Amino acid sequence: MKDRIMTTAERIRLTVIEELTDGRINVPTAALKLNLSVRQIKRLKKRFKQYGHDSLIHGLRGKPGLRKTDMQMEMEIVKTIKEKYHDFGPLLAWEKIAAVHNIPIGRETVRAIMIRNNIWESKKRKRGQYFSWRDRRTAYGELEQFDGSYHDWFEGRNPLLPETCLLASIDDATGRLTKAIIGENESVEAVFAFWREYVEDIGIPVELYVDKFSTYKINHPMATDNLELMTQFRRAMKELGTNLICANSPQAKGRIERLFETLQDRLVKEMRLAGINTIDAANVYLKETFIPWFNDRYAVIPKSSSDTHRKLDTKTVKKLDNIFSKHYIRSINNDFTVQYKSRFYQLQEIQPVTVFKTDKVLIEERPDNITSF
Repeated sequence: MKDRIMTTAERIRLTVIEELTDGRINVPTAALKLNLSVRQIKRLKKRFKQYGHDSLIHGLRGKPGLRKTDMQMEMEIVKTIKEKYHDFGPLLAWEKIAAVHNIPIGRETVRAIMIRNNIWESKKRKRGQYFSWRDRRTAYGELEQFDGSYHDWFEGRNPLLPETCLLASIDDATGRLTKAIIGENESVEAVFAFWREYVEDIGIPVELYVDKFSTYKINHPMATDNLELMTQFRRAMKELGTNLICANSPQAKGRIERLFETLQDRLVKEMRLAGINTIDAANVYLKETFIPWFNDRYAVIPKSSSDTHRKLDTKTVKKLDNIFSKHYIRSINNDFTVQYKSRFYQLQEIQPVTVFKTDKVLIEERPDNITSF
């Protein structure tokens, strides 16, 4: 009794059993007071007569739990985390300890160890602005969420690339990371290369969700009427037959925003452990290792099993060079020249169609730097 303190419930039980033992109440009354069966009351009375007050205290009180982590194992785990996973969260640290170091331990035990040893501080969640959930689309390929994220993906291991851009798309219905590529920037050329590979490998999605205030759309009332005011990306998607939806806030395209939060934590650490510090190596790792792992872990089964991506037909394949070129509109001067990038180009006298002064000319600048009129 010296080292073990009774709880309130145990003190109430003690009072009733003492009354029963002294003959002040009978067994049915004691059973009613403690909400126990007659058999349990008789058993408690018998133990109380043999062992006294201690018999009413839970037998495991004051004893170490069977699941208590061995101190030596805890020290080993703490050392491993501090040496290799010092900035990992409890979940990722637990995965590495279990898989890489083959230490059998529970996830929450690792969290408790990290908190106890001041490696991890439990975070209190703040209540943010309320946003209602939008239902997932029903089928794969019905809606892709797409964006780019500038970040120090190599954590300074490549001084020539202090900050690179990860382009990624995630399927709305399944949560699958459909494609991800790291590049130097989020240029038109990089975005076009991303989506050309996408449609060739997977197909053409029905709709695409992007940020309204990103480089993918000029926020101008005349953008739908004047080709010069439309971005190259919107025009390319229109030619592919993909409807472009522009989100009014980052929360509206929450799936891709949460994806980047995960990638900036987990992908960065995985590439660190793999010793990756170049764009080429990162993209091989993404394609062959990280994306398959991510989809195995996080993808869900959609309501419909159909794939709504449109496969490329022969006609569209032939037009891909044209679709994924940068298009510009210029006017023909009085001397039948066209000015483009501070240079003048003379049109040939013989043309497939009749050309007049002030007519508009479409200029295509292709990824291979070939310019055509």
